[in-house]
Amino acid sequence: MTATRPTGASTRPVVAVSLGHPWRHTVLDADARLAIGRHADLLDLDPMTLRPLDEAHSARDASILITGWGTARLDRDALDTLPGLRLVVHAAGTVRELVTDALWERGIQVSTAADANAVSVADFTVAQIQLSLKNAWRLAASSREAGAAARRSGVRGIDGAVIGLVGLGRIGSLVAGRLSELDVRVLAYDPHVPASARTTADLVDLDTLFALSDVVSLHAPLTASTTGMITRDLLLRMPQRATLINTARGALVDNDLLADVLAHRSDLFALLDVTDPEPLPDRHPLLTLPNTFVTPHIAGSLGTEEARLGALAAEEIERFVTGEPLLHTVEEERLALSA
Repeated sequence: MTATRPTGASTRPVVAVSLGHPWRHTVLDADARLAIGRHADLLDLDPMTLRPLDEAHSARDASILITGWGTARLDRDALDTLPGLRLVVHAAGTVRELVTDALWERGIQVSTAADANAVSVADFTVAQIQLSLKNAWRLAASSREAGAAARRSGVRGIDGAVIGLVGLGRIGSLVAGRLSELDVRVLAYDPHVPASARTTADLVDLDTLFALSDVVSLHAPLTASTTGMITRDLLLRMPQRATLINTARGALVDNDLLADVLAHRSDLFALLDVTDPEPLPDRHPLLTLPNTFVTPHIAGSLGTEEARLGALAAEEIERFVTGEPLLHTVEEERLALSA
């Protein structure tokens, strides 16, 4: 339900909501709308045209814009419809595909709820790591194929395992922190983290990480330098019965190359929540090989988890309206390194 401007409250800021359906109400649920409504009026926009869905306000009145899944790219034409815009709060994962130079040129601040989304991805990743070390996916697939209970085998176990993380950004750091509570050794590769940095992981080069890790989990952003960074040689360095997990970006590894390696190294296993292309073509080998498990990009916030994004956005808007410092700003120079 869209809030309307109370009589005599003409100075209240207007927060425009540009979220696709159904995220307009699952991300920005009743609690988040109530929290924002204490400080501002809400105006729902069509996420593609940025036209108001009711007559309570004009889009020209908006000083804050909530974006997320389904929002059109904020180019010059889009921003021209929001001349009073001062802040964009992105209530989803990556903001890279939304932000343009026009936003920075106009001095508009950007904040993101990616920290809330990262919690879901980290939790999903740690669960996959533990299930991998228990050989759960391979045993389940074997039982289904045979139509009979699989013999318990190939269970490496969690204690003493080596976990390799490619990328120590927002999500990779969360995963490393969660793994520090287990009896595992965590290795990490991230060229943007100095060797002197204090982390819960041991920083190593990429070759060493792949050669030593029982499970490798990808958390790097997709850039020109990281596209296809997981090469055939790296995959072939993986120890016997190792697992590759990708919850980051599908194009970090060439999927046809990965399928070929998995076909020849049946001892390896791949857990892929992202692919390139996404979704994969029907009958692609990664969908049919016995040593793969593909999920349809579910690691991030879904279902009831989506409301945590709206809650973080509401808190950030309250800080902005009351003159407090924002806690989740996006810096232009750091944007290219974000996932």
